[in-house]
Amino acid sequence: MSTTATARPLRADAARNLALVVEAARRLFAERGLEVTLHDVAEAAGVGVGTVYRRFEDKEALLGALVEAKFDSLVELAESCAALPTGREALRGYLLGAMELRAGDKALSTDVLRAAPYTQTAVRRRADLTGLITALVERAHAEGALREGFAPEDVPAVTSMVGSIADRTRNQAPGAWRRYGVLLADSVCPLVDGLAPMTGEPLEIPNPGCEAPSSS
Repeated sequence: MSTTATARPLRADAARNLALVVEAARRLFAERGLEVTLHDVAEAAGVGVGTVYRRFEDKEALLGALVEAKFDSLVELAESCAALPTGREALRGYLLGAMELRAGDKALSTDVLRAAPYTQTAVRRRADLTGLITALVERAHAEGALREGFAPEDVPAVTSMVGSIADRTRNQAPGAWRRYGVLLADSVCPLVDGLAPMTGEPLEIPNPGCEAPSSS
């Protein structure tokens, strides 16, 4: 992950503090949005505010680091899934793994990331991820394991769909997303021996067929 500081290897304590800062920032931005300050991040990370400012000159730079961390996590996942024995396993592993990452981190798909700058590192890592996802999809298609017409561009859309469920149910039913994630994975890349049983319990939606009334 790049930062505004020069790209030199970090001492162990500096690397640890940087990880604490990025994790605290991810959590706070997910919970509170763009109102979060660098002082808030320092307090949540348990480090001095000077430590934060040494790594990130302003909030925009910190948001950029979150984007880089997002793509680093997804690239690592895609690379590990690519090593699985079959294209079916590889694509399902990535779909469900990406859904799990998204479900556990609301900041991956909010106004926070839309407001964040894309550094050269983030752009490069996004290109790496696109190439890896394309290879996973093509491999599954070559095996006849994937629904005809499913494209690499569908992968982030499917992940976002499940992420929306996770966001709405995070406090009441934090694992509910998995039921619908498996359902979507089965619909495009079913298991060899048939469809898996539904997992978890169905969500109870008030006012079926329409959105819940607004509180405003």
